[in-house]
Amino acid sequence: MLSILIPTYNYNIAPLVLEIQQQCSFITNLEYEIVVYDDGSKLYHHENRQINNLANCSYKILDQNIGRSAIRNLLAKNATFKNLLFLDADVRLISDRFISNYLDFIKLNQNYEIVYGGIVYQTEKPENDQLLRWIYGNEREALFAEQRNLNPHLAFLTLNFLANKDVFLKVKFNENIPNLRYEDMLFSYDLKLAKISIQHINNQVVHNGIENSELFLKKTNDALKGLKYLLDHKIIDANYTRISKMYFKLKSFRMLFLMRFFFYVAHKPMKKNLLKENPSLFIFDIYRLAYLSNL
Repeated sequence: MLSILIPTYNYNIAPLVLEIQQQCSFITNLEYEIVVYDDGSKLYHHENRQINNLANCSYKILDQNIGRSAIRNLLAKNATFKNLLFLDADVRLISDRFISNYLDFIKLNQNYEIVYGGIVYQTEKPENDQLLRWIYGNEREALFAEQRNLNPHLAFLTLNFLANKDVFLKVKFNENIPNLRYEDMLFSYDLKLAKISIQHINNQVVHNGIENSELFLKKTNDALKGLKYLLDHKIIDANYTRISKMYFKLKSFRMLFLMRFFFYVAHKPMKKNLLKENPSLFIFDIYRLAYLSNL
C-alpha cells in the first residue's frame, strides 16, 4: 500500500529509517516498504547497511552518482506500491503519527495526485554563521498548509511529499537539466503544466543540519545558475517565479547592465551582511536578482 522512498548521499539515514519502520510496524495490516538508494556516495555505508536487517526495508548503493532527479525517478519506477512517499535523508519526524496522517489522508482522498506535508525548522536560534539559512527557512519555507494552498505549486518542496505512482510517472523529474538545485521548482512547474493538483496538509518534518551561511550562499549561486539554464533554454516560463519575472522585466527595459554594475560594486557589502549575525532577507533577494543578472 505504501512505498517510502529516500534518496541519500553521504548521510547516515539509518536512524530516520528505524523511526519510520517502527511507526509502520505499529499500524495493523499495513503493507509497506522503505527503500533507500545511495547515490554513489563514499560515507556511512556501514551504518546504512544495517537498514537491510529491518523488516520491509532495503538499502542499495548505486554504482555511480546519477543526480537528484534521476534517483527519485528510479525509486518511483522500482516501487512496489501505488502510494509513493518521498522523504529527503536530512529530515526528522516530529509526530509519532507521521505515517498514520498520510494513510488517513489516502483513505479520505482516494483520487489524490500530489500531497505536500510541509517543513519546519528548529525553534532555537542557531549559531551566527547559520542564521541566513535558518531565517530564510522559517520565513519562506516553514508555512502552514493554509498559506501554502494559496499558491500550491510554488509552495511545493520535494523533501516530504506523497504521490500517486501513476500520476508521478506521467511527469517525473526532468533528468535532462544540470544538477543545479532547481529540480523541485521545475517539477512543480511541470505538474502545473500537466494540470496535476498539489494539495497541502500539515504533516511537517524538521529539516536537520542547517548549513552555514557561506555554504548556503554557494548553493544559492548554484541554484541561480540552474534557473538561468532553465530560462535560457525556455524550459520554464519567465513568469513562473518572482525572481525570473523581475529578471525579464529588467531585461525588457534593457536595465540588466545596471544590475550587473550594482553587483560589481555592492556584492561584497551584501555578502558581508548575509554572512554576519543580522542577515537581511531583503538584501538576500537583491543579491539573488543581481547575481542572476550578472550570469
